[in-house]
Amino acid sequence: MTILNLLKKLPIDLGQANLRKTTKGKLIALSHVPKGNGKKALDVGCREGYQTKWLEKKGYEVTSIDIEKKYEACRIVDVNKRLPFDDRSFDLIWCSEVIEHLDNPQKTLQEFRRVLRNDGRIIITTPNSYCTVFRIAYLFGLTPPQMQNKGHKHFWGINKIRKLFLKAKIRGFFPYSILKMEITSLVGLLSPTFVIIEQKKTERKKER
Repeated sequence: MTILNLLKKLPIDLGQANLRKTTKGKLIALSHVPKGNGKKALDVGCREGYQTKWLEKKGYEVTSIDIEKKYEACRIVDVNKRLPFDDRSFDLIWCSEVIEHLDNPQKTLQEFRRVLRNDGRIIITTPNSYCTVFRIAYLFGLTPPQMQNKGHKHFWGINKIRKLFLKAKIRGFFPYSILKMEITSLVGLLSPTFVIIEQKKTERKKER
């Protein structure tokens, strides 16, 4: 695992490792968060609460949830199950580096959409297991499960992400050191992280 350890220590942003709290993927996701002005947000997988605080600075009233309590304000919730919230409870759902851990991401996404208000937004980040940098590592025998967190159950490529998020905008970043910029093209090839922005349209009642 010498090559893997070396990759983790390099001062480049591959979405995780030593830069996981300030990775460009999360910062791009944050730039797509509208101003809160007292609206309600759900921070899914809040961990130590860093991103909850980001959302609070944006003006949101944040409900922080996770499978275990590492943040004082965290509410323990297993998002593999039905969420303990009413329909249309939140204006924003923030979910960073979580869906790769889920038993059934599609089922959990249905729950996100259920508790999201009309015109609300879901913002998700998740690793791109098949970007060019990682593919080079695969030539040395390193597979996605070896490269990523042991808790990951899903290893996403651009086609699977597009299938899961049919109407979402997909963003990423390149290059990975010093100057890092948001990209909208060739995300599946270049970006180590997928940034997914899904807007819920206002539901219109059918005319009789």
